[in-house]
Amino acid sequence: MALTREEVAEIAQLARLALSDAELDALRGELAAILDHVAALREVDTTGVEPMTHAVPTTLRLRPDTSGPSFPAEVALADAPATKDGCFEVPAIIKAAT
Repeated sequence: MALTREEVAEIAQLARLALSDAELDALRGELAAILDHVAALREVDTTGVEPMTHAVPTTLRLRPDTSGPSFPAEVALADAPATKDGCFEVPAIIKAAT
């Protein structure tokens, strides 16, 4: 799969990576190779293969789901770079639909 420099630059921006022109060009080929490999994996027949999250069986030790004391909102937000209406404010990373 061929990627444009603009697509690689957009992916880098979403990942909060500052890349030089040389790095963009290098990653363009590497990302294309990764996407080609994923496309090849999609061709594998997985009929009858059960989905799994781990290659070996694991047992999770869960704690009780109970509420406990928490910070007051003022304390939690005290060091936030930006707040709005009593919540953390973060920059948007998804473009608005037009």
